Amino acid sequence: MRRYYPKLLVTLQFGLILFITLYTLLCGSFSLLGTLVFSVGAVIGMWAIRHNRPDNFNIVPELKEGCCLVTTGIYRYIRHPMYTSVMLMALGVLLFKPDLTNTLMWGALVTVLYLKANREENLWITHDPTYITYKKQTKYFIPYIL
Repeated sequence: MRRYYPKLLVTLQFGLILFITLYTLLCGSFSLLGTLVFSVGAVIGMWAIRHNRPDNFNIVPELKEGCCLVTTGIYRYIRHPMYTSVMLMALGVLLFKPDLTNTLMWGALVTVLYLKANREENLWITHDPTYITYKKQTKYFIPYIL
């Protein structure tokens, strides 16, 4: 099971994103707030991509060979900006149809992303000793808060 855990998390992540998106598109209506939240999430994602090499990204919560710790741009403030981006974009979509089903699916997505982030952090600590200092200086998902 340990071997399949990273891939399970990725499968759950994309399945939940797909469910939230399709469910909302089929049943939702326009939301200015949802559009704003989605856009903020997209900007955070683009900012993260700008400061990280494409070959350094990995959607599976495992470290790539030759990976390096990124501490510039948004990574200066939060350790997992891509997960923050996904959470905000999904929240924006949820706001188009804020009901119990969508909220539960979004909560499950946040849980999966937290589990992925936690796994990555454990790997980084053993891979790069400077990660411990970086972890003390930054937050998980929200600058200065969480």
